[in-house]
Amino acid sequence: MLGRRGEKLAEKFLRKSGCKILRRNFRAKGGGEVDLVLRDVAEDTLVFAEVKTRTSDEGGRPADAVDFAKEALIARGARAWLKLLDRPEVSFRFDIVEVVIGTGKPRINVIKSAFILPEEKRR
Repeated sequence: MLGRRGEKLAEKFLRKSGCKILRRNFRAKGGGEVDLVLRDVAEDTLVFAEVKTRTSDEGGRPADAVDFAKEALIARGARAWLKLLDRPEVSFRFDIVEVVIGTGKPRINVIKSAFILPEEKRR
């Protein structure tokens, strides 16, 4: 499956970049979901990452598939994770990891802080 392969490549890339994977495919009871929950060790930041994988970028960038509805789903998952932590002051961000698996070496691009969680929705 293309998506799972992309997630594995993203995990490997993020680990080499100094991140610690905390959870894969987190599903919240309220319906939220996050592909990867990780800690960016260098920035001491909790990261909720969405991985988008494509075989080419001819139809647009993989990140273009993350629309408002998908952001809301990820945000619900993030809020559920943050509630579990019971630490509202924790620094966090939302990243999109683009993976393009074509004929050559896979290309991976991390878009840090790809979108934000509005302050009023943080609780």
